[in-house]
Amino acid sequence: MPEVLSQSQIDALLAAARSGEMDLDAEPSKETQEKKYRKYDFYSPRKFTTDRLKMLNSIFESYSRVINSRINGLLHANCEIEVESVEEQRYHEFSNALTESDVLSLADIDLAELQEETPILFHLDTPVTLSMLDRLMGGEGEPDPQLPSNYNMTDLELQMYENIIRDLVSPLGSSWENYISLQFKYVRTEVNPTLVQLIGFDETVVIVGLTVKFPNITGRLSICLPGNMLANIFTEISKSSSRRVTGEDKSEEIFDNLRESELEIVAELARTHLLLSDIYHLNVGDVVDIKRPKDSVVYLNIGGRRWFDGKMGVYNKQMTVKVGETYIKA
Repeated sequence: MPEVLSQSQIDALLAAARSGEMDLDAEPSKETQEKKYRKYDFYSPRKFTTDRLKMLNSIFESYSRVINSRINGLLHANCEIEVESVEEQRYHEFSNALTESDVLSLADIDLAELQEETPILFHLDTPVTLSMLDRLMGGEGEPDPQLPSNYNMTDLELQMYENIIRDLVSPLGSSWENYISLQFKYVRTEVNPTLVQLIGFDETVVIVGLTVKFPNITGRLSICLPGNMLANIFTEISKSSSRRVTGEDKSEEIFDNLRESELEIVAELARTHLLLSDIYHLNVGDVVDIKRPKDSVVYLNIGGRRWFDGKMGVYNKQMTVKVGETYIKA
């Protein structure tokens, strides 16, 4: 039902229209804009929570800093690499953007129980790749304005490209070290990804987009992480976290290590003061008066502190001390 205006509100509107403060032709604006919500697809439910995606974002921010320094050292050029996006998608959304001339590199984790059968995919834009290869061969990395969209790299360029990708894959494990110990290895390169079904089209993946900026060209490095592999990794991280939270009892292991440690115990019968001249003239058979009887208590010092006392004795023809009272130090 439309809102009914009072006479005072009608008069105010007419006055505003006459004075030009209100445009009668303009559509009325809403005081409060409707809040927009992202549509949820119940046929393809999300597999990873926002917290998991934030974790991946922080991991790959660390990874971007590592490979940034590597590329700067390799190409002797000023390069900036930043995380642009971390999104959960279906694999077909990633594969549909690929063409026959694109090049994909495959990588695996060294733990078979985490990797399963689906590989990790690396895709670097062709113009940026050719610019990097030009710098490796001594050029300035200037982009070719006449480069065709379906350009196919030569065998030499592919070999150099593989070497670059190997350098980008190897440090990926160090980015995960705060959560889990992983090692990634380069597998192979596919020159026509449209003919090879590397991952199921409806399988969940996480696409990490990294922006690669050179002074004369900008491109994108995309890393496709299979959903099953990530689920296995997150499960292992949760297990290790729960073990840390529950506080596994390692007292026996600690005491086993301590039992093998060496500790000096000093038995002290008494203390006395002598002149340096008297010590200088001491000979074998001389007697030093300590002003205590021979059966007096002996103090046992550990780390310079008095811990026990005891009695002197003999056991198996060797001098011994029988521990008596224990001293408790605050």
